[in-house]
Amino acid sequence: MLQPPTLLSSLSSSLSAAGYQRFWYWRGWRIRYWFNPGPGDGLVPPVLLIHGFGANLNQWRHNLPALSRVAPVYAIDLLGFGDSEKAATLYGAELWAAQVSDFIQQVIGQPVALVGHSLGALVALTATHNHPNWVRQLALITLPLEANREDLVAGWVATLALRVESLVANPLLMRSLFALVRRPSILRRALAGIYTVAERVDDDLVNVFALPPGDRGAARTLCYLVRSRTDAGFSPSVKDMVATLAIPTLLLWGDQDRVIPVALAPGLAALSQQIDLEVVPNAGHCLYDELDADFNQRILAWLRG
Repeated sequence: MLQPPTLLSSLSSSLSAAGYQRFWYWRGWRIRYWFNPGPGDGLVPPVLLIHGFGANLNQWRHNLPALSRVAPVYAIDLLGFGDSEKAATLYGAELWAAQVSDFIQQVIGQPVALVGHSLGALVALTATHNHPNWVRQLALITLPLEANREDLVAGWVATLALRVESLVANPLLMRSLFALVRRPSILRRALAGIYTVAERVDDDLVNVFALPPGDRGAARTLCYLVRSRTDAGFSPSVKDMVATLAIPTLLLWGDQDRVIPVALAPGLAALSQQIDLEVVPNAGHCLYDELDADFNQRILAWLRG
């Protein structure tokens, strides 16, 4: 008899000890989120963190407890990722931005400081562009310039992603691919190509990526994600949205990023006087997890500023 998949929310972790994990239903789909009410002094706005492609809120494992000491903090699994529902729908920045905007209005209930990583940065930027009155501050941790694969994969994983496109019409083959990719040795190799701090690629991080592909409908969802990713309408123009920013925006970028080159950062920062660019030394694509103490200090200073 097949056992149901293990949910990330059911694992004992520092996140479950430091806050609360809940499910919210959006357009009929299950969405997981984490929250901690914080100190309740109202000195800084609530913070909402949005993960990148293939990740989930557990990847903020070294940030959520620290940030919640000074502010109410929320993190959310985007539709199709983590413990959120693996919906059979076409995906895109506008869909995820609508999810984030509705979450802010319906669950948090007040304007927030919005923090997004990679694909999550694109979603945060889109949500801010569409609903500026609900975002007081914006922090973008690497921002893909256009909707392409460079923000999703690195190294040998890019070759695998290209091969996936030939399988999108066959979920049975996709399930076989999942069985391969979920192996700890495979995941460690992939993550080692992204992380510059090797010791951060531990068992907890491997579980963050290994468990969601076992969720019901995950293979089918990857088919939709791959199709959506190649669609011209996947995202509005990043440059146009950046150029119209009207709120203080922090742009963080690791100088050793192997996924989205830091060379893109100055050009993006030049598009808006609202952007404060900080290039983080000795940091890679997942700088918030690799150098969490440095990242947390930067975000706290940004919130208070």
